[in-house]
Amino acid sequence: MDPKPKKILLADDEEDILEILKFNLVKEGYHVITAQDGDEAIAKAKQNLPDLIILDIMMPGKNGVQVCEILRAQSEFKDTLIMFLTALSDEATQIKGLTTGADDYVYKPVSPSIFISKVNSLMRRLKEQDEKIIEINGLTIDPERFIVRYNGRDFSLAKKEFELLYLLASKSGRVFLRNEILSQVWGSEVIVGDRTIDVHVRKIRQKLGVDCITTVKGVGYKFELAC
Repeated sequence: MDPKPKKILLADDEEDILEILKFNLVKEGYHVITAQDGDEAIAKAKQNLPDLIILDIMMPGKNGVQVCEILRAQSEFKDTLIMFLTALSDEATQIKGLTTGADDYVYKPVSPSIFISKVNSLMRRLKEQDEKIIEINGLTIDPERFIVRYNGRDFSLAKKEFELLYLLASKSGRVFLRNEILSQVWGSEVIVGDRTIDVHVRKIRQKLGVDCITTVKGVGYKFELAC
């Protein structure tokens, strides 16, 4: 497991199920927060910002689908992993859950081995996404969500601008040759001139408002961003 345990919010109104599933999750190395109804799940999700939220569909008050809808409508939970626990197996319930943003299902009665297998699979997906994200001195570049954020502010870059920035930032301080940039960003089959790179670099600098790309005259470019 990662040095810092991933946080899981587990919400179910049946205390025995909570205890069994929490025991298995903790044994796998996860940090587990529990809730027993929909309102408590929403409150604890906001308080703890878990990596994965596991919701029983049939909970008192707000059910799991309603909780999922409420959380998905908030920016901080837009991409949070969500799994449903359900005793319902009809197609309509599955479709409703998926359309509200569920990433997976586990059916009751829950098999601990299947449950843990599904959780670990979702966490591997999260880890793969995290490994692709670049974070340097207040700048975050997320290729999965096509997000560039600098000092808490989001910036909109054109596709090639984003790909160019991501390439250079992927190996901060390394000088990328012009031909190398053209090949990796535009492809060998697309014919573009050297000025194309210059124009895109200028636009990136202007949009971010910071000179994070250094020109190495006669050679290429490198990414540098001071604290």
